[in-house]
Amino acid sequence: AGFSTALSQTPSISSISSEGREDLQVNRLETQIWIKPDTQKTDVDFSEILNAIQEIAKDVNIFFDELEGVNSPSKDDDSLLHHGNLTSTSDDASRLEVVGEEVPDKNKTNGLYFRDGKCRIDYILVYRKSNPQTEKREVFERNIRAEGLQMEKESSLTNSDIIFVKLHAPWEVLGKYAELMNVRMPFRRKIYYLHRRYKFMNRIEKQISRFRGWLPRKPMKLDKETLPDLEENDCYTAPFSQQRIHHFIIHNKDTFFNNATRSRIVHHILQRVKYEEGKNKIGLNRLLSNGSYEAAFPLHEGSYRSKNSIKTHGAENHRHLLYECWASWGVWYKYQPLDLVRRYFGEKIGLYFAWLGWYTGMLFPAAFIGLFVFLYGVTTLNHCQVSKEVCQATDIIMCPICDKYCPFMRLSDSCIYAKVTHLFDNGATVFFAVFMAVWATVFLEFWKRRRAVIAYDWDLIDWEEEEEEIRPQFEAKYSKKERMNPISGKPEPYQAFADKCSRLIVSASGIFFMICVVIAAVFGIVIYRVVTVSTFAAFKWALIRNNSQVATTGTAVCINFCIIMLLNVLYEKVALFLTNLEQPRTESEWENSFTLKMFLFQFVNLNSSTFYIAFFLGRFTGHPGAYLRLINRWRLEECHPSGCLIDLCMQMGIIMVLKQTWNNFMELGYPLIQNWWTRRKLRQEYGTQGKTSFPQWEKDYNLQPMNAYGLFDEYLEMILQFGFTTIFVAAFPLAPLLALLNNIIEIRLDAYKFVTQWRRPLASRAKDIGIWYGILEGIGILSVITNAFVIAVTSDFIPRLVYAYKYGPCAGQGEAGQKCMVGYVNASLSVFLVSDFENRSEPTSNGSEFSGSPLKYCRYRDYRDPPHSAVPYGYTLQFWHVLAARLAFIIVFEHLVFCIKHLISYLIPDLPKDLRDRMRREKYLIQEMMYEAELERLQKERKERKKNGKSYHNEWP
Repeated sequence: AGFSTALSQTPSISSISSEGREDLQVNRLETQIWIKPDTQKTDVDFSEILNAIQEIAKDVNIFFDELEGVNSPSKDDDSLLHHGNLTSTSDDASRLEVVGEEVPDKNKTNGLYFRDGKCRIDYILVYRKSNPQTEKREVFERNIRAEGLQMEKESSLTNSDIIFVKLHAPWEVLGKYAELMNVRMPFRRKIYYLHRRYKFMNRIEKQISRFRGWLPRKPMKLDKETLPDLEENDCYTAPFSQQRIHHFIIHNKDTFFNNATRSRIVHHILQRVKYEEGKNKIGLNRLLSNGSYEAAFPLHEGSYRSKNSIKTHGAENHRHLLYECWASWGVWYKYQPLDLVRRYFGEKIGLYFAWLGWYTGMLFPAAFIGLFVFLYGVTTLNHCQVSKEVCQATDIIMCPICDKYCPFMRLSDSCIYAKVTHLFDNGATVFFAVFMAVWATVFLEFWKRRRAVIAYDWDLIDWEEEEEEIRPQFEAKYSKKERMNPISGKPEPYQAFADKCSRLIVSASGIFFMICVVIAAVFGIVIYRVVTVSTFAAFKWALIRNNSQVATTGTAVCINFCIIMLLNVLYEKVALFLTNLEQPRTESEWENSFTLKMFLFQFVNLNSSTFYIAFFLGRFTGHPGAYLRLINRWRLEECHPSGCLIDLCMQMGIIMVLKQTWNNFMELGYPLIQNWWTRRKLRQEYGTQGKTSFPQWEKDYNLQPMNAYGLFDEYLEMILQFGFTTIFVAAFPLAPLLALLNNIIEIRLDAYKFVTQWRRPLASRAKDIGIWYGILEGIGILSVITNAFVIAVTSDFIPRLVYAYKYGPCAGQGEAGQKCMVGYVNASLSVFLVSDFENRSEPTSNGSEFSGSPLKYCRYRDYRDPPHSAVPYGYTLQFWHVLAARLAFIIVFEHLVFCIKHLISYLIPDLPKDLRDRMRREKYLIQEMMYEAELERLQKERKERKKNGKSYHNEWP
């Protein structure tokens, strides 16, 4: 096996300089004579040949000159393909089999190994024979073999034009690059340090543990006895080193590096292999972008289904285990196996699901308090004085809410809306707004602590990202001007400051323009609401005619949702164009810039109408007889007699439910339909048994690739939901509950999608959730401001408070109970003389249906003087008291909540104390273990030298 690895590391003769070519050919000839089975044993020493080959391989450099590919046939041509076989070999090294070693038949038929059944497939490349980029592929694959990777090719069973290139990394290659990449591997079992406890504390702990034994098991915990693979590898880890390989726990070299690590190492190699002459002609990503390869992905570990029960027969593979204990709907209530997710998909995806699980768990108290606020409104509904007065106000006639076609209406007709408003706007609303502002801070602070624990458990504390490669587009644009990289010390393309600033200015102008497009769309919705309310008021159906304002709001929200979804498609293209226009230097800079633009576009698109309803609807309409109009034509929309909060609740509820439903369908339904269509075509062509005989690479190729933007869509959906949950939560306390229910489904939907519907993504590392954390902090700050304005401006909390303490029956007594609200409705309505209506606003009916004679007066929501006062329709003193109280509340609320937020941030450390102590102790123990292991090795060497009669003076003991 070692000899076959050495052969696989030997480069092709065509890529070696002429000075070393003859020696290499002689060595290859001798090795072929030695391994030939039907020849007699020669005097050639195996160790000498192996050392010679390894020395030659170390000194070989790949050159792109005219001699390349002339003296030796290329191994990338189609003559090495095996049509019709599930697996085939195209590498000489993979044909060598050790006599007497049996290979399981399962390895040869499951499509996860080479034809020999021993070399596991670590990576798959896919291309089409009809693709013209043949020369680049040949050079690329020749250099892949020169790096030591073993290769096989296989033609597709469904399309002979599709070629699969299977790659395997031998132990020597894995060890070499694991050391270069600082891959941390286990080397000693952990030793736990227990603090000394007093006898009294030990007795208490025994009693508590005995009491817990009587309680039922926690149903949310995973059963580690039934699923033993979920047990953590409880070992200290250290960066892998070939010189200190005896320190690491290696039971089996084939399984020492797990599949995710193996594919990551192979991908690291592929990103640094040249395919053409030139300093920038390097890497797999460029070949994928120019179409040389159609796809590149690691394999799933077999099928996710099994005929046998996992409890009786165990899991077939990690994919099957993930499906049963994570992606299956039957385990929706259990905790996520994050360690297994990380082991299979990598740290970056594992962190996303850890954050999503943490966010979902933190939604439980928020949902409970929001439900409590709603139930408090339900229980106090019959005792609410304001609702009672509205429902009993049969003698109060309200002015029409639109021009001409809207009739006069009794205030009691809005009784239902007044009761529904009380469900969301009651005494507990202010407390809930403060609670949610504090909750957002606690969520982020405790997530930092949780992330620190995860980073420690997953060996991410000391991990530093590698110096990123420059984007090909950046290189092509600025290749003429270079400067020295301060980190690598190599010259690289450089973007001038003036060029960068000009591009950023153009990009910012594009962002501003798209925000103006959103405002224009909102303006269109406003015009629709103004025009439609009159149309519905004159509708022939009594149901719509009597509820014209609710019908207008409902249809406007649905149209707004359709506009939001259409504009999202446009925003994605604009964000791509503007990000590429900026020419970011690296992929992470490109990703951060694109993320910020897409979030900004979608956030403004999703919340602009909500901001209009919350803060502008009914605020600048004027008063009867002097209405403010759009373009001097359309009268601005007024709030319902019960207030504008019901409109805001409808907007948030409909948008939140529709968007989450649509997102879940697009996330799972779209790939399900595509995969079903692919399976249907395969069944029609090959029958029901055909698909089961396909190798794993064929099955994975027929799955959908992961999103082009990685986890962007998943994060964006949750961040926008977090905004809905916090920004306007004072108007809709049930938002956390809806978010919780959605997230419980979302976790299993995403898990099912990753395990069953998508190709296996490359396992990549990350220390945190990146730029999304800063966005979450920004939303938390914005939520404090918006909730202060919602309580002060949108709801009737402040007017009621001012009336109770200043104008009600309890004025001057320091009380604000329900008895103090008697007469509030009458005090909040102003009187208007019907004869003062403008000609274009005068209603068609004269109101005689209420009292038998034409109405002289009607009422409207505002604090204005009566028509016969010295200043008709001027603001009353109560208006200025309410306005001052609103401004004071906003200032006090914001400062109080911000102080609480900063205090909580200061009191909660980012790193738990016990974790800090564990890290320090682990660092100390690792140093001790390394010292002891090195000392033990040196002592053994000293004893061996003494036995052999070799000794040196002044030896280190």
